[in-house]
Amino acid sequence: MTNKLEIYKCSICGNIIEILHAGKGTLVCCNQDMNLMNEHDIIEENKEKHVPIIKRNEVRVGNTPHPMEKKHHIEWIEATGKNGQVCKKFLGAGDAPEAEFGFEVTKARAYCNIHGLWKS
Repeated sequence: MTNKLEIYKCSICGNIIEILHAGKGTLVCCNQDMNLMNEHDIIEENKEKHVPIIKRNEVRVGNTPHPMEKKHHIEWIEATGKNGQVCKKFLGAGDAPEAEFGFEVTKARAYCNIHGLWKS
């Protein structure tokens, strides 16, 4: 069974999906079950450069900005507001690891292409 907003990744091809509507089925890609991505945080991993930092309607990744190189970067930042609105900003190499949203952010997640999913 899946839950809304869970993130799954295929360990073979690298496809990533987010659940928009929970269901009972198993998610399959490349003929095998997809893996639920755990949300890491600073308490678990002590990797400050990956944790999203919220300041009103802005989210920055890391106390020290996360590297944004082709081989190692933040792919996206997701923000959730107090009314349940959710928005993502997709990033690439060379972009700043930050995003501004049109609402006050109450929680955030960021996805590093090497170190996975991180939450605030």
